[in-house]
Amino acid sequence: MDHATVNAPPVARKQPFTATHHGIILSDDYAWLRDPGYPEVKDKEILAHLEAENAWFAAQMAGRQSRIDALFKEMRARIKEADSSVPQKDGNWLYWVEYEDGAEYKKWWRRPVGAQDDGSADELILDEVALAEGKEYFRLGALSVSSDGRKLAYSVDDNGSERFTARIKDLTTGDLLGDEIPGTLSALIWVAGDTGIVYSLANEQWRTDNARLHWLGQPLTADVELYHEDDEGFRVGAGLSANEQWLIVATSDHETGEVRLIPAADPLAEPILVAPRRKGVEYDVDLRDDTLFILTNDTHENFRLATAPLSSPGEWSTLIEGSDAFYLTGFDLFRDFYVVEGREGGLDTIAVRYYDDPDRIEPVAFPEASYSAGLGDNPEWAMDALRIGYQSMVSPSTVYDYHVAERRLDVRKVQEIPSGYDADLYTTERLEITARDGTSIPVSILYRKDRADADGGPGPLHLYGYGAYGIAIEPGFSTTRFSLVDRGFAYAIAHIRGGDDLGRAWYKAGKLERRTNTFTDFVDVAKGLVERGYTEAGRISISGGSAGGELMGAVVNSDPDLWGAVVAHVPFVDVLNTMLDASLPLTPGEWPEWGNPIEDRAAFELIAGYSPYDNVRAQDYPPMMVTAGLNDPRVTYWEPAKWVARLRELKTDDNVLIFKTNMGAGHGGKSGRFESLHETAEEFAFILWQLGQ
Repeated sequence: MDHATVNAPPVARKQPFTATHHGIILSDDYAWLRDPGYPEVKDKEILAHLEAENAWFAAQMAGRQSRIDALFKEMRARIKEADSSVPQKDGNWLYWVEYEDGAEYKKWWRRPVGAQDDGSADELILDEVALAEGKEYFRLGALSVSSDGRKLAYSVDDNGSERFTARIKDLTTGDLLGDEIPGTLSALIWVAGDTGIVYSLANEQWRTDNARLHWLGQPLTADVELYHEDDEGFRVGAGLSANEQWLIVATSDHETGEVRLIPAADPLAEPILVAPRRKGVEYDVDLRDDTLFILTNDTHENFRLATAPLSSPGEWSTLIEGSDAFYLTGFDLFRDFYVVEGREGGLDTIAVRYYDDPDRIEPVAFPEASYSAGLGDNPEWAMDALRIGYQSMVSPSTVYDYHVAERRLDVRKVQEIPSGYDADLYTTERLEITARDGTSIPVSILYRKDRADADGGPGPLHLYGYGAYGIAIEPGFSTTRFSLVDRGFAYAIAHIRGGDDLGRAWYKAGKLERRTNTFTDFVDVAKGLVERGYTEAGRISISGGSAGGELMGAVVNSDPDLWGAVVAHVPFVDVLNTMLDASLPLTPGEWPEWGNPIEDRAAFELIAGYSPYDNVRAQDYPPMMVTAGLNDPRVTYWEPAKWVARLRELKTDDNVLIFKTNMGAGHGGKSGRFESLHETAEEFAFILWQLGQ
């Protein structure tokens, strides 16, 4: 379609379709937008409709192209073109990654420990630039060097479908071995003296219900299934223990877990079941000698750390009690000590503890009152300096080495902003805004100290939220958001219920029957920011993706007048129909998160009451930009396509509604460190356009 001839948005035809559940009839006039051959999309009418929407998107944004180009240029100027990570020792080698000038993708390097740092001993082990050449989309999945350092296992997705092809490279010759495993969706784990690889295949429903062993040099037909999961809601993953002596095979859904241990040297040995699954009990396991360390929520929702003898893996003794105040999120074992990570008051904490002295606790101190911090890559069993990552909304990403014996942080690298960055120009705050039920919702906010609106009133504000799966949105650093902040915006993150920002109870308070708390929290945060003078109704732009896109859909239905611009990326908006379809990859494993409307009428009625697609109605809606990925296995393309079609049918305003489908990408949009900036530039150009900035 010629963009110059596009004078009106596409109108999807209506084709009546009904289904009955619990005696209730559902009507869906746009169900036809789902290609019956999915995951292949070949229906000409569907493709023509998506292309027409893309043409309308291009026509509407054509007048903003100079702004998009300017935004892209300034975003790119904040990224160091030629950059590299801090080398990290693993065995006899130092490993690091590099970006070259103009490169979208990384190169993976190593050199022998003790070799001169002059490039003479540097060895390129994987070249993403070469692998991505000529491809519209490229993503490296797993990457794992064998314990002897002679082989590299890696996997690649070149269409966004998240079905990766695994290959093995001989690092002594640079040649690819004949082994090729298509359809993986997992880590690649070396076992049996580097003669075998453990992996998981994605089944037809894009679920990993297996852990399989591939012997190098043998045909795939000889691969052995080490474990198969029969519960369609569970997914399987594998990894190595910290001392690399045990293969850990775990299976879980969003609320229940189960772990088996297999000797890494003998992967065909009978697995050891740590503890049989109990509904609602999650646990993770690692080992030191013959002692298991178990992170579990069996006695406290914020988790405890327990130990057990390998000979009696189900006999758990508490090492660290669960706590209302401290949310225990993870642990890492090392030879001489172990490290516990968690959150207290919503802020990250890292503490070193000792096996022989349980009362000796050494927290790592950080310089700011609000920040994000966590352990980085620490691959060796015997570590004396821990790699730690740190950032805040005003502090660029910083890599530290924490010298355990000295309790000292050593700065190894600070993110460079080539175009210039002065932290003194900005301020960040941590607010508490009271929701309608009396709950205090934390909000992180960033703005320039000299922020002033041209007319003297409150300036514009961008509000971001997610609120699902227990995923915390931490107050970290982003170079792109300064393209709004430097234009007078305040940028706020709402730490709403549904994430685990304040602990596991915070997560539970936004899922299942309490799901709507997530939506009302977001609205109440926006209203609270208006009341405090940070902005005013109608001057708030909002964005979210995936489950955060569901959030966008819910709040535009409930409070459309609050928002001046809305961006919903790959939005999970057709919640009811998706949760009613057990054949979809997103469904059986998601019932613990959203509820099962097939079996539970109350869950059906609850989801029907908030599902954005089902609650579009005849009212004015704010300006909206929506995206999708044709190959997206997480939120299928037809969800946003149907939502936009229904919005076009029912909305009573003349505000802009544009929809773009990435025809060669998936859930994450375009790949590449610069290509992805084009989409952010489009998003920000849309926001600035609609808010008159």
